[in-house]
Amino acid sequence: MHTEQPTGWMSYAIPLVIIAVVMALRWRRMSQVRPLKLERLWVLPALYALVAIGTFVATPPQGLGWLFCLVALVLGAALGWQRGKMMRIAVDPATHTLNQTASPAAFLFIVVLVLMRSGARAALTSDNALHLNAFAVTDMLIALALGLFTAQRIEMYLRGRRMLAGVARS
Repeated sequence: MHTEQPTGWMSYAIPLVIIAVVMALRWRRMSQVRPLKLERLWVLPALYALVAIGTFVATPPQGLGWLFCLVALVLGAALGWQRGKMMRIAVDPATHTLNQTASPAAFLFIVVLVLMRSGARAALTSDNALHLNAFAVTDMLIALALGLFTAQRIEMYLRGRRMLAGVARS
């Protein structure tokens, strides 16, 4: 029995529709105010660091891959710091608790990163001028994400702590 493979455009359309639905749902929830717990901001970067370490131990980058991963980590940290600055943080004047609201700019920032990743993936499947393999690109993306998550949380922590200190002085 012969099964027909989906056409080329369908392999792009289905993920795009799924991403569009997820993004639309996320956009709706973005205006909700959520409590910001400074003492919990370390959890996601720590868990992701464990995943990154496990990945690098299982399949370590080769040769210049380490340098590319370091550059990706630094780039991710710079992008994460910017994304952290885009997050809206406010102090409730009555309870002195921190609240956060996702920023549309921070959301669009992630959309741009996803589109860039898709472009990089498409470049790898066609003629690869840089001669990078999928493992090297995956390692770089893991390092980029680690820098992004960590720097974003550090920036939010420092800003939240300053805001709480300012309210305590008042």
